[in-house]
Amino acid sequence: MAEAKAEVSVEEKLRALYQLQTIDTKIDKIRTIRGELPLEVRDLEDEIQGLETRIGNITEEIQGLERNISDKKNTIKDANALIKSYESKQMNVRNNREYDSLSKEIEFQSLEIQLSEKRIKEYKANIEAKNEIVAGAQERLDERKKDLDHKNAELQDIVAETQKEEDELTKQSQNAEKVIEDRLLVAYKRIRANALNGLAVVPVERDACGGCFNKIPPQRQLDIKSRKKVIVCEHCGRILVDPDINEELVA
Repeated sequence: MAEAKAEVSVEEKLRALYQLQTIDTKIDKIRTIRGELPLEVRDLEDEIQGLETRIGNITEEIQGLERNISDKKNTIKDANALIKSYESKQMNVRNNREYDSLSKEIEFQSLEIQLSEKRIKEYKANIEAKNEIVAGAQERLDERKKDLDHKNAELQDIVAETQKEEDELTKQSQNAEKVIEDRLLVAYKRIRANALNGLAVVPVERDACGGCFNKIPPQRQLDIKSRKKVIVCEHCGRILVDPDINEELVA
């Protein structure tokens, strides 16, 4: 394989480099279109998980409040039973001291009932407020689940439409790499990784670099047009090619 690459002319290497860039740019566009959707899907999944956790926590709090209400109702029931018992005993007291003692017990249990009834009202008000929060969160959760279903379906459609094309372009990219010597290929990939738009190989356009748009001296343009050596832009480091290579590739 190394020998085959060594026998390829500079012009063929430049053509292969530009062809590789053209193919990789198409792959980049496909991944850009598809790349935004997975991020949106993940954001929706995170929001849904957060809402479900919140609803679960508040639901547990409501259940706790309901248990408190049940406990207070039992307290009232027990207090009423004690009051009846004390009132019954008052009918058979032997002196005022016993009567007063029972009266205090009745008063204490009555206060317990009042306090329990007050707490029950507070718990119910708290439950009502929390139920409203849960209802709002549940409504948003349902909306987000619908959005997630829509985004997932959209993502699957795009993947189905573009995967075959991407696979074919990837094969073409691998074939284009075969005639490029390792040194150039490493440089190409390094430049692509550092370029915001992924362009490592650019044609000369209007006497300027097609990547950074800085002017290229006439003599350097003639060197590029001769296709006898690999020339890089002195400003951005991109590999420069004759613009006619693009037309030859299309042809």
